[in-house]
Amino acid sequence: MKNFLDYMPQREPFLFVDRVVAVTDNSIETEKQVKADEPFFAGHFPGRPIMPGVLICEAVFQSSSILMSKREGAPSDDERIPLITRISNVKLKRVVLPGDLMEVEVKLKEIVGQAAYMVGKVKVGEKTALTIEFTAMLVTKTA
Repeated sequence: MKNFLDYMPQREPFLFVDRVVAVTDNSIETEKQVKADEPFFAGHFPGRPIMPGVLICEAVFQSSSILMSKREGAPSDDERIPLITRISNVKLKRVVLPGDLMEVEVKLKEIVGQAAYMVGKVKVGEKTALTIEFTAMLVTKTA
């Protein structure tokens, strides 16, 4: 999927998806190459840079926004944006370091009304770095 940016509102410098590897109606796989010059590494932690866990979660959430917009059948418009409404069972199992390739997988478990219940996993190499359960909705933007 070459035009994945059409399906999400985020942009540089707050973009944590480099490429969509695969997408179906109920799942998406993406990648993020973590570069040594990422701005957050300057302060987290100087001399021993580690990607903040909330930004690893953000890579999962951004991947889910592509999945949600793709399920709607059209690129993201300026009328609705994806919002996370619930986060649970976050497990950080491995640090993500400069130079790592994050492989992100998001699976849709079910849709109830407007809420999409999903699970996400981030791997670096063969090792799981993060697992998470979350709920998201496409909501109308307010002015």
